[in-house]
Amino acid sequence: MKTQLGSTLPTHILFTLFLLAGVAAGCAAQTPTPSPGGGEKLHITVSILPQQYFVERIGGEYVQTTVMVPPGGNPHTYEPKPEQMQALSRAAAYMSIGVSFEDAWLDRIRAANREMRMVDTTQGIERIEMTVAHDHEGEEADHEEEDEGHKEGNLDPHIWTSPALVKVQAQTIYNALVQLDPTHEATFQVNLDAFLADIEQLEARIREALAGLENEKFLVFHPSWGYFARDFGLEMISIEIEGKEPSAAEMAAVIAEAKEEGIRVIFAQPELSTKSATTIANEIGGEVLLISPLAYDWLANMEQVATTFAETLKRP
Repeated sequence: MKTQLGSTLPTHILFTLFLLAGVAAGCAAQTPTPSPGGGEKLHITVSILPQQYFVERIGGEYVQTTVMVPPGGNPHTYEPKPEQMQALSRAAAYMSIGVSFEDAWLDRIRAANREMRMVDTTQGIERIEMTVAHDHEGEEADHEEEDEGHKEGNLDPHIWTSPALVKVQAQTIYNALVQLDPTHEATFQVNLDAFLADIEQLEARIREALAGLENEKFLVFHPSWGYFARDFGLEMISIEIEGKEPSAAEMAAVIAEAKEEGIRVIFAQPELSTKSATTIANEIGGEVLLISPLAYDWLANMEQVATTFAETLKRP
């Protein structure tokens, strides 16, 4: 059916049909998921995998989570599938985090289930601007007037790479779960406290791992680690600029800066193309290392990333 419709009907009509089918299916055959302790689980939909980890750490056995962007997906360009939109008919809440695909889809996600609570997990968080381009002498590119016009749209969405900001997000998630399921408030509180304690320990281990680095600058393809760098006294240099591949001049500037700083490692994401990163690595006689900000096990991944940074930046 999907293939036939896709070949004969416009996209907006397709979307409406899938939406209506999802609502009908939800009304006719929605079966609550029982929790191990009895009762019903809360169906929570999130945008990315780290959020799923946060919700499950706090909600425990009383939540069932669904993720829009699957493993390997790019949250900046992802387009939800019709079946994902249909599944929203069963969700008690959608928890957004400010990644780019939400700009185009959040209104449609909201329309898929008017009874669904929309939770903005960026609330209470002041986002920073994305890293701007630098020339080979380390001076900012001459885009000041242009930057003034689009600062609001150039804010860094990667707030989950900051343990300090994850504490804020965890509190927002806890508050939403308590509103949706006040019966299990005590359990959610215990889980929240345990999660916050784990984050405190994580921060201490990261600071210890990154103490006394020989070089505080690191080179990335996509600027995912700006909050991490800010929190732990590092400086991120990005190859990609505002979601675009670098021009030849920008590529040359990055290569010159990397050589000047003695950088021999470029960090790239497995979810994104590594072509430009590999080109630059070849030019500087370096290597590309893959690290992902989108792993499900956020706590373990953050510690592993910190270890990778520490081992890399301490190299002579």
